[in-house]
Amino acid sequence: MSTNFFINNFQASQEQNLMEDLIIESIRFYGQDMYYIPRVINNFDEIYVADDQSSYETTYSVEMYIKSVNGFSGDGNFMSKFGIEIRDQVIFSVARRVFNNEIGQFTTQLRPNEGDLVYFPLNRKCLQIKYCNQHELFYPLGKLYTWELTCELLEYSGENLNTGIPEIDALQVKYDTNMYSFALLDINNELILDENGDLILIEDSKLDDLPHNASGDLNIMNEEIQNESDQFIDFTAFDPFSEGNL
Repeated sequence: MSTNFFINNFQASQEQNLMEDLIIESIRFYGQDMYYIPRVINNFDEIYVADDQSSYETTYSVEMYIKSVNGFSGDGNFMSKFGIEIRDQVIFSVARRVFNNEIGQFTTQLRPNEGDLVYFPLNRKCLQIKYCNQHELFYPLGKLYTWELTCELLEYSGENLNTGIPEIDALQVKYDTNMYSFALLDINNELILDENGDLILIEDSKLDDLPHNASGDLNIMNEEIQNESDQFIDFTAFDPFSEGNL
C-alpha cells in the first residue's frame, strides 16, 4: 500500500516554500526585533565540560515571535540556600530561513546553540538560551520551519561581554569579580604596577557612580593616583608652578 499521490504533499517543495513564507511574514507582523549574541568558547574544559572564559562579542539583529504572551514563566523568584534567585523564562520562535540568512551565513552555526544570548530590547533584559527545540512544528507539509528557544534570565558568571550594547556590557562592570578586569592599563594596554609589584585597581567599578566629568574614563577613579598627583602638582592661583617651594 502507498499514500495517496494527489493528497500527500510531503515532497512538494512549492507548498513548503509557501508555508515557510507565511510563517516568516507572521513573525515579522507580530514579533519583535531581538539581538542574538553567539557565545565564543575560549577555554573549554573537557573534564568539567564547561568553559569559564567564554566571551560574547558579536550581535546580530533578528526578528523573533514571543510565545510567552502571558509574561515570564519558569520558577520565578524564590528563596534558596544561596539567597533570592530569579528564574524567569521566556519562549521565542525564530524562522530557520531567517536565522540562516541573518546569522548562519556569518558564523558556523547550523542552529541556535544553548548558551548563546538573546537581548530583549522591550524590557532591556539579557536572556540565555537554555534549550533549543528543533521540532516546534512537527513536519507540516513534510518540513521543519522554526526553532523554539527556551531562554532564562542571564546569571552572570565571569563571561567577557564586549557586544557594543551598553545594557549588556554593563553587566560585566557591575558583577565581575576578576581583579584583572579593573586593573589600570597604560597606552600599550599593559598592566600598571606599584612599587611593590601589585596591581593598581580602579577604586569604583560601577559606571553609574562615575562623576559627570569622567567621560567614561575609569582610571580617574583611583584614589592612589589622585593622592600621588596632589603631591607634585599645584595649580592654585597663588603658586601655580613652584610646587610650594616659594
